[in-house]
Amino acid sequence: MRLIIIGSGYVGLVSGTCLAELGHDVLCVDCDRTKIANLRAGRLPIFEPKLAEMVARNLRNGRLHFAETLPTIGLETAAVIIAVGTPPLPNGSADLSAILAAARDIAGKATHNVLVAIKSTVPVATGDLVEAVMIGERPDLSIMVASNPEFLREGSAIDDFMGADRIVVGTNSDAAQKILKAVYAPLSLKGIPIVCVDRRGSELIKYAANAFLATKIAFINEIADFCEAIDADIDQVAAGVGLDRRIGSAFLQAGPGYGGSCFPKDTSALLTSAQDHAVNLRLVETTIASNEARRRGLGQRVTAALGGSVAGRTISVLGITFKPNTDDTRDAPGLALAAALQSGGARLRVFDPKGMSMAQPQLQKAFFAEDAYQCAQGSDCIVLATHWAEFASLDPVRLAQLVKRRVLVDLRNGLDAEAFSDAGFVVHGIGRRRRLPKVRSTPVVITRRRMIDRRQSATHLLNGSGAGLPPPEHNGLPR
Repeated sequence: MRLIIIGSGYVGLVSGTCLAELGHDVLCVDCDRTKIANLRAGRLPIFEPKLAEMVARNLRNGRLHFAETLPTIGLETAAVIIAVGTPPLPNGSADLSAILAAARDIAGKATHNVLVAIKSTVPVATGDLVEAVMIGERPDLSIMVASNPEFLREGSAIDDFMGADRIVVGTNSDAAQKILKAVYAPLSLKGIPIVCVDRRGSELIKYAANAFLATKIAFINEIADFCEAIDADIDQVAAGVGLDRRIGSAFLQAGPGYGGSCFPKDTSALLTSAQDHAVNLRLVETTIASNEARRRGLGQRVTAALGGSVAGRTISVLGITFKPNTDDTRDAPGLALAAALQSGGARLRVFDPKGMSMAQPQLQKAFFAEDAYQCAQGSDCIVLATHWAEFASLDPVRLAQLVKRRVLVDLRNGLDAEAFSDAGFVVHGIGRRRRLPKVRSTPVVITRRRMIDRRQSATHLLNGSGAGLPPPEHNGLPR
C-alpha cells in the first residue's frame, strides 16, 4: 500500500520505517530540508536502537522515501498519516498548529477522497476539528479522519511497533476501519489485536494510558520516600507489590521522577483538556505535582549527601538523557538536577553515552567527559542519573582511586550498593537504607565472577523483571 507520513520526527520516522519494513511503500514528508537531506543519505536525527539499520535497509529496497513537500495525493495513496509534534503551550494545552497546517496541506493536495489518520498525541475532539478544517477547505471531497495513536517507548520503539500490545483505530467509518486494518494486517496476522473504537475514545486511550503509567511512577517514588523513613527497601516492596497480577511490575522502579517528551506534556494536556470540560482529574493533578516536587528535591538529595552544601564541590553526573538507549534530554531529571547543583555553586562533570551533544547547550559551564572514569576524576560525589547498562559494570575500586571523596548518590538504584560500599563509598540510594563504607584491613578485590553477577543484576533491573529487585545476593541486606 502507498502511505504518506507527514512529520519525520521521532514518531513519524519510526512509524514510517516500520511500515516500510512491513512491505508498504512509504513517503515521509518533513519541511526541514537539512533533515530530509540527511535522511536520504541514511543519517538519522535521533538515536534509537535498530532504527538506523532499518532505515538503510528500506532505502536500499526502495520502500522508504523522504521529501520536503507533500506531493499530489491521488487514488494510489491509501492513507495519509499525520505524525507531527504537539508541544505544550504555556497553559499546558497541546499546540495543534502543526496538526492543522498538515490538514490544510493535505486538503490542498488531494485530488480524490482521502483517509487521514492522526498518529500524533492530541486532545479529545482534535479529529473533529481536523475534519471540519479539511471539509471547509475542500467541500467537494469525501474526507475520512481517523485516530491511530502510537504507543512507542524511546529506546525500544522498533520492538514496540513490530510487537505492539495493541493497535488502536478510532473511527466510525467502516471504509476507514477497513483501510487501516489492511495497513496493519501483517501485525494482526502475528496475533497483535486491533482495537476498533470511536474517534474520541481512541484519542483518550493514549492520554489515559500515559497518565496511568505516570501515576504508577509517582506512586512508587512516594512509597520509596516512606521506605527511607522506616528503614525498609523499596526494591523488596516493589517486587512484592508487582507480583500482584492486577498491578504488574512495570513502572514500579523508584527513581528521580518521570521525564521525556511524553509523560510531562501528556499529563498536562489531559488535565487542561479535562478542565475545559469542567471535569476534575484529581489523581492526574496530584501526579503532576508529586513529580514536580520530586524533581525539585533531587539537588537536595545530593546536598544532604555532601553534608549540607555543594558550593565549590566537584560532582560527577553519570547519564543526562531521561532514560537509557536514547539521546533525548527533553525534561530529563538529570538536567533538572544539574541546574540545581550549578545554582548551588557546584562544579559539574558529565558523561552520557548518547546525550552529550543534546545536553551541552543547556550545561555550558559543565565539563563533558569522554567516559565514566574521566567523569569521576577528582569528584566529591558521583551521581547516577540515568541507568545505562554500561554503568552497571563500572569498577568501584577503580572509581574509588579516582575520586576525591567516596560518595555515591544512586538515583536509579542501578549500581551494586554492596560493591561500592566494599570499595569505601558511602552509598545513598532511592528508598534504601544508606550504605556506609566497610572497614577492611586488606585491599578490596572484586573478582570476575562478581563483575558478571553485577552485570546480570543490572540486566534484571533494566528489563523490569521483579520490579527491579536484584538477585538475593545483592538485596541490600546485611549478610
